[in-house]
Amino acid sequence: MATAHAAKKKAPLRRANGNARDPERTRAVILAAATAEITAKGLGGARVDEIADRAGVNKRMIYHYFGDKDGLYLAVLEAAYAEIRSEEIKLDLGKRDPVEGMRELLQFTWNYYREHPEFLSLLATENLHKAAYLKRSKKIRELHSPLVGMIDDLLQRGAKAKVFRKDVDPVELYISIAALGFFYLSNRHTLSTIFGRDLTAPENIKARGQHLAAVVLGYLRP
Repeated sequence: MATAHAAKKKAPLRRANGNARDPERTRAVILAAATAEITAKGLGGARVDEIADRAGVNKRMIYHYFGDKDGLYLAVLEAAYAEIRSEEIKLDLGKRDPVEGMRELLQFTWNYYREHPEFLSLLATENLHKAAYLKRSKKIRELHSPLVGMIDDLLQRGAKAKVFRKDVDPVELYISIAALGFFYLSNRHTLSTIFGRDLTAPENIKARGQHLAAVVLGYLRP
């Protein structure tokens, strides 16, 4: 399983080399560097100088693209959410059988959390700040509208086919899906110690994914 340990190292990045003629690439490299730095050190410990060094740019370019450290951090959050939402849309669940589509969404969410510990770290950081930065975002809600619509479509089609119960709130359901995966992974070290079970062992990771699907699909049965 991917762990946050890797994020503590200065991950090799494509260095922008200060190429202002390729602003999209430069911006992407800065965001990747900032994500690695914030994941490793938290928002308070992350330094613009270190981010610039990771990205291979002059720190003036960071201020040019993002305004200040707070603006950069918000851009990192928005990019992290945009990435997972983009990958969810690619599942194209509107064409799938409701039960299999829901199962695929469950498996995708679990796998994404496992493979992107930096995403979980950013969520934890922002929750410590009571979403103070995310509240400034002008795009975060529109990023999530397709997700809610996708889940609602599965629920409506499943209810019509009498394989899902009726009147399930798509937002409440997604929060439960996220919680089942997020809590396990973000607390894996303490839980492993408390229960004397290595929650990161491959067999336990596999079992957790199956448990997550069984819990949610069991709840959805009419």
